[in-house]
Amino acid sequence: MVALAAAVAGVVVGYLLRRSLAEARIASAEEAARRITREAEREAEGKRREAVLEAKEESHRLRSEVERETRERRVELQRAERRLVQKEETLDRKGENIERREETLDRRENDLERVHQEVADVRARQVAELERISGLSTDEAKRILMANVQEEMKHEVASAIREAEAQAREEGDRKAREIITLAIQRCAADHVAEATVSVVELPSDEMKGRIIGREGRNIRTLETLTGIDLIIDDTPEAVILSGFDPVRREVARIALERLVADGRIHPARIEEMVEKAQKEVEAAIRQEGEQAALETGVHGLHPELIKLLGRLKFRTSYGQNVLKHSVEVAHLAGSMAAELGLNQALAKRAGLMHDIGKAVDHEVEGPHVTIGVELLTRYHESPEVIDGMAAHHGDSEPHSLEAVLVAAADAVSAARPGARRETLEAYIKRLEKLEAIADSFEGVEKAYAIQAGREIRIMVKPERIDDLTAVRMARDIVKRIEEELDYPGQIKVTVIRETRAVDYAK
Repeated sequence: MVALAAAVAGVVVGYLLRRSLAEARIASAEEAARRITREAEREAEGKRREAVLEAKEESHRLRSEVERETRERRVELQRAERRLVQKEETLDRKGENIERREETLDRRENDLERVHQEVADVRARQVAELERISGLSTDEAKRILMANVQEEMKHEVASAIREAEAQAREEGDRKAREIITLAIQRCAADHVAEATVSVVELPSDEMKGRIIGREGRNIRTLETLTGIDLIIDDTPEAVILSGFDPVRREVARIALERLVADGRIHPARIEEMVEKAQKEVEAAIRQEGEQAALETGVHGLHPELIKLLGRLKFRTSYGQNVLKHSVEVAHLAGSMAAELGLNQALAKRAGLMHDIGKAVDHEVEGPHVTIGVELLTRYHESPEVIDGMAAHHGDSEPHSLEAVLVAAADAVSAARPGARRETLEAYIKRLEKLEAIADSFEGVEKAYAIQAGREIRIMVKPERIDDLTAVRMARDIVKRIEEELDYPGQIKVTVIRETRAVDYAK
């Protein structure tokens, strides 16, 4: 019991002690909270006062700035107002001056109108008096005066033109002779006359039978593969190859020469040799075209144009090799262009291309000029080169001096002695026949074959041949020429009907 009582007493005492300690701690915490609250209130009051002071200072500063800006704007407005007042005063003064000037101008205008009217009256009286004295009206006098002035001017202009033409012609002829002479001296090319048929020599006449083969199978195979006719006649130890296509003829020549050298002649071997010859000729064509372009200094040509140039190696015109002729024309045109200070590269390019149509004129219908224009257009040559090519035979008007030089160089190269093999007698007979056909038509006064027989110009009597008849005559002459003449290319027929009035001052 005592122990129990002691335990109870200990519990009660411990409880009371813990309670007193808790109350003491609570009281201490409450005091600390009140102290913190008082300190926070003091700090808040201080910060509030500082914020109020800062706000008052900022408000004062802003008010000062606004007042200062207001004063400055007021001063600026006052200055602007003074300037406006001054401008208004100036404009008022100017307006007054303008009004005074307008009044002065009005008075002067009235005075001028009055003077003009007086002058018109005086002029009218003078004209009337002149008409009365001369017996002519004003319009009649004007017409007579203008006719006299025009007649005098025509005479003076005609005289000046005649003198200028004579001087220019003399100077032009001298300069042209000098330039062409220099060009020919700088370009002296040798030409090899080539036949229009190819001849293959045989080791013996026995080879002819082997070429023909059993029942003609060998010769038929060769002709079929090459498109060339083989002429085996009585000519000893020779076979003649005939065909319009010079490239095919060259292929046939190479193939036949190799077959003869090999000795084994049968259809399979013929086919093999023809194929090899074709590849060899194509390589030679490309090489010749590149060599021509390199020799003339013409660069940037389309590969197909290079091949077409090479084909000209196997094309001849009256015995003149067309590729060599084209190279010579390029050199001549370039030399003349250099002498005249023109575009030398353009002249050379057009000169080299001027006969490009002859490479395929046996395959494509039409004159070689038209074919050449189509080819150059297809392979995107410049309009200047096409113009030089198209105008070299006078089929179209040249639009540049380089085109004129190409035509001149072509004529020089073709007309050079030894360049072409056509006999003088055959050439003269063809021209005479051409003129005789034209002269046989009624109403023809004169006929002239020009451009080496490529054109004929016919002068008709204007009192007997009218315009419609001239058109009909040109067509009839063309038909007669086609029926009766053999000629290369085409012939241009020009019928000229004109009336001339000629007089001489003595």
